[in-house]
Amino acid sequence: MDLPPQRSAGLARLQEFLPHAAAYARTRNEDRGPEDRSNVSLLSPYLRHRLLSEAEVCAAVLARFPHARVEKFVQEVVWRTYWKGWLEMRPQVWADYLDARDRDARDWEDHDSYRRALDGETGIGCFDAWVAELRRHHYLHNHARMWFASIWIFTLRLPWTLGADLFLRELYDGDAASNTLGWRWVAGLQTPGKHYLARAENIRRYTRGRFHPAGQLVEDAPTPSGVERPARTDLPLPPAPPPLAGSPRRGLLLTTDDLGLGRLLAHGAAGAPWTAVAGARPEEREEESRVPEVAAVREYRRQALADALPASGPAPDHLGPARPEDAVAWAQRARLEEIWLPYAPVGPTAPGVAGLREALREAGYRVIPFCRAWDRLLWPHARAGFFRFRQSIEPLLDEAIATEEEAFAAAP
Repeated sequence: MDLPPQRSAGLARLQEFLPHAAAYARTRNEDRGPEDRSNVSLLSPYLRHRLLSEAEVCAAVLARFPHARVEKFVQEVVWRTYWKGWLEMRPQVWADYLDARDRDARDWEDHDSYRRALDGETGIGCFDAWVAELRRHHYLHNHARMWFASIWIFTLRLPWTLGADLFLRELYDGDAASNTLGWRWVAGLQTPGKHYLARAENIRRYTRGRFHPAGQLVEDAPTPSGVERPARTDLPLPPAPPPLAGSPRRGLLLTTDDLGLGRLLAHGAAGAPWTAVAGARPEEREEESRVPEVAAVREYRRQALADALPASGPAPDHLGPARPEDAVAWAQRARLEEIWLPYAPVGPTAPGVAGLREALREAGYRVIPFCRAWDRLLWPHARAGFFRFRQSIEPLLDEAIATEEEAFAAAP
């Protein structure tokens, strides 16, 4: 199972999956093992970093099949959008998770049960195999992720925050919103009255008999009580980006939250709207993010960022684990007048991006934060549960696909 961190690899995988998109609803729950992932798209790492966008993936599927035949796959793509919008309006959930994770890490660091789970030495064959798969491939089937989380929480009785931390550090597609809220849902904290319990027979059925942990799992646990519904705040989206008009010395600063913007810049040196383009990885600064990734994931994101920077036009800068002073020095070297900075959603990148933005402004640069049309259109509908979100956005989906890159239509 190979997931190269290049847009070309994501496009190839999308084309390979397209003929199977209509069968996705019927076969998607089967975890056939890392040797056979033909029943799922394997697009999540590319969507996570937006080497591919949600809009273009949905557009490709809907161009091949009527919506009714691929509805389940489209829903899975927009689940990621829903989680993002939901967390944007409840940022305290992320802050509380970080605090609880750090506290639990201190309290559980020396517990044998925690260390055995991390090392895949619990004696539960399926769980231990998934730990090995996670460490080797940095990917797990979505159904396996749910089983894993349930076993971690209800059978091994470990804090959900530490399981979420393991996934966020190890997965190529690790995402603050999808990961944190998915673990909360399994634990019964996300949707009041609902939690998820892995069952041995379900695992046997959907792994085609590869695993059958009969008698090893806790299959009956009470739903957590006293779960508080987090307060919703206003959605803090930046204003729509202005047209790419005039000819100031304009720079673009990309981060690994949205690398698809790089392909919008492959215009050739003559007439390109950007004087300078840089890629920064503020999420790697542990004192800012508190989520240090494993080396393989850090390298994956470094390569993805390098792939996203334009091959033509202005020569790109690789700022690496950027500090505010690095961004200012880059702007000074390029003699920039304004810097465009993509919006950083709630998660490990956001604090670092905020630091870059403030440092550039203090240095006298005009900073233009901007957000994709897809997010601006769909995130505001993530006010409650996914069912209501899905109903709200169905009439908007075609518009979202068509207008995602509208703000950049003026680019040469």
